[in-house]
Amino acid sequence: MRLGYTEREWARILTQEKLEKKRNRRLAAILALLLGLAACMGFLVYYMVYRSHDYTLSFSYSSTDTAFGLGTILSELDTEEGYASELCLATGDINTSAVSLDAYSAALFDINDLETLYAKDVFTKRSPASITKVMTALVTLKYGNLDDQVTVTSTALDIEEGSSVADLKVGDVLSLRQLLYGMMVVSGNDAAMVIAEHIAGSVDAFVELMNEEAASLGATGTHFTNPHGLTDSEHYTTVYDIYLIFNEAMQYDTFMDIINRKNYYAEYTDADGNSVAVTWDSTNLYFTGDATAPDGVIVYGGKTGTTNDAGSCLALLAKDLYGNPYLAIILHSESKETLYTEMNSLLSLIV
Repeated sequence: MRLGYTEREWARILTQEKLEKKRNRRLAAILALLLGLAACMGFLVYYMVYRSHDYTLSFSYSSTDTAFGLGTILSELDTEEGYASELCLATGDINTSAVSLDAYSAALFDINDLETLYAKDVFTKRSPASITKVMTALVTLKYGNLDDQVTVTSTALDIEEGSSVADLKVGDVLSLRQLLYGMMVVSGNDAAMVIAEHIAGSVDAFVELMNEEAASLGATGTHFTNPHGLTDSEHYTTVYDIYLIFNEAMQYDTFMDIINRKNYYAEYTDADGNSVAVTWDSTNLYFTGDATAPDGVIVYGGKTGTTNDAGSCLALLAKDLYGNPYLAIILHSESKETLYTEMNSLLSLIV
């Protein structure tokens, strides 16, 4: 017996003491671990908030510059490098010895690997013809409601006679979605004018939106004066800017559906309320069967453009047999035949 305790009671007391000591040691270990974690977190906060700002800037700047020197940094990086690490870059001609193209400007971009496989005069300002409509589509998708019912006004007729049209008549009532397909698939300049007026209230206001969107994408070599691409000395873009615009438009499922269409069937009403049914066929010769892509290359779709000033132009989304996407752009080939021959030469760099 210990101090009046029986052996059994004393053994129980010793056991409780051992358990208490064990709990205390466990609590002490947990407390030490928590203190250690707190110390690590404190160090990380200190490092990220304070020490991460101690690094010497790679580029000098003046605090009076816009956005604390952003303009200076972009100029030192080269224009196209300053915008995003998620874009294909080009600082000049690339791989021009691989294929010989007579087209004024051209490029091939590997969208997945963010690599420019070919570049020729990609920053030279040129007339884009109806490739302009890629930007018109982008602004429409960004600001418009495709279910809107739109009545065609005389604005649709304010275009160059003999240019490509969807054959709209004043008083026709179509959805904005139908107008968008009519503009892109059959390259309807009349549809482009109706879209612009509906979205922004006037064509001029819509063109302002186009230029604002171009600037926001970093398309600094671009200036639009109309939504369709008919010739104007102040209407121009570059191959690289077309890449930026097309790349942004591809974020919209509707755009991807449009460029993949060989044709589009639309039913709408005319000014008298009569039903009109029309099928708009693609202007893309890969879709009409008049051109065939190289083996191992699948043409997904794109946008054509042709004027006397711009020559024959094409922005084309293609894929290899594994489904990897590539964007090929040609501005100003001398003819449609030459355009598709040279496009095939460009696409041959994929495989």
